[in-house]
Amino acid sequence: MGYVGLPLACKFGNHYSTIGFDIDHKRINQLKMYKDKTKEVSNSEIKNSKKLSFTSDEHLLKESNIYIITVPTPINNKKKPDFRPLKSASKTVAKNLKLNDTVIYESTVYPGATEEVCVPILEKFSGLVFNKDFFCGYSPERINPGDQNHRLENIVKIVSGSNPKTSKLISNLYSKIIKAGIHEAPNIKTAEASKVIENIQRDLNIALMNELSQIFKQLDIDTDEVLKGSSTKWNFNKYYPGLVGGHCIGVDPYYLTFKSKQLGVNPKIILAGRQLNDQMVKYVISQIKKILKEKKIYKNRLKVLLLGLTFKENCPDIRNSKSIELAHALIRNNFNVYLNDPYYSSLEHNKYDFKFDLKLNKKNFYDVIIISVPHKEYKKNGIRLINSLIKKEGAIIDLKSMYKKNESDFRL
Repeated sequence: MGYVGLPLACKFGNHYSTIGFDIDHKRINQLKMYKDKTKEVSNSEIKNSKKLSFTSDEHLLKESNIYIITVPTPINNKKKPDFRPLKSASKTVAKNLKLNDTVIYESTVYPGATEEVCVPILEKFSGLVFNKDFFCGYSPERINPGDQNHRLENIVKIVSGSNPKTSKLISNLYSKIIKAGIHEAPNIKTAEASKVIENIQRDLNIALMNELSQIFKQLDIDTDEVLKGSSTKWNFNKYYPGLVGGHCIGVDPYYLTFKSKQLGVNPKIILAGRQLNDQMVKYVISQIKKILKEKKIYKNRLKVLLLGLTFKENCPDIRNSKSIELAHALIRNNFNVYLNDPYYSSLEHNKYDFKFDLKLNKKNFYDVIIISVPHKEYKKNGIRLINSLIKKEGAIIDLKSMYKKNESDFRL
């Protein structure tokens, strides 16, 4: 019942008897009170989904005919797929499977993973035979956290099934809640590939912008001004440089590269883009040090304010946040770091021992201010607030070019 599962459950709960299951008891209790900490679904949407119920009791899953698995697919510290959540969810579902039931996966994986990793678990723990006693499908999630325009029902849904009959069943099922239309992929493997390359394409385009930004910096050219010029051509695709985190773009490419290497294909371009984006925190730190040297700010334990801690703007999700990585890197480099994020609750996420400036009222206090995530609140407050917080000789680092060029000392 996360960013993907809850919106689905709410939409289906308007049409079918729907169970929203999660092993997190605290999460289920919050949802029973119509509260969603992810902010993806409003309290009223949960309350008005009349056929939806929430539970952590897996024994109640036997009441279902269709199971939709929407668990995360992270990577481990070696940047290889971590299938533990997917395997665990498959096992839970398998123990409740009945004849003619259908299992649909939405989690992002490499092509072939559903049938190679998940189906054997379903067979083993159910005692049933795939494509005879039970059936499978894959319909990749396309949730964009924090995006109020591109909602579940407004995004075309890719569907696939383990046979034509199952594909049609899944297509009809999602047609009930998706207004934008359904695209039927010819098989599960194709649907899996369609999803994973969406994120790889975006990752590579941002990597290109990050590399261009570093080149333009040496040429004393403003990247944002370059992009304004280039985007006047009709077929120029506009991407921006920045820190690439999150649970999709910074993770999913490693699923395909893992499979690619198994097949004996070295994915040079994909990995080059990943390597460049993964090194952006190190690059930002080097540029901050360079600017401090130019401004002759040499004292130890400089006070730094980092604005934005989530992985993207206007969203409370901190998974694989590069801003958190940047905060840790600053601390390691002996900076005295303060953090602010209107979407991040220091009380809820207490695993990081950070110092927070919640009120932003420390006048002329900071030596460095870094705008890492362009939350709408920071845009609304404007550069005046930043100027009131920073010392006269301080440095302003605008990583997302939120303010004008002459209002900061560095921007990507």
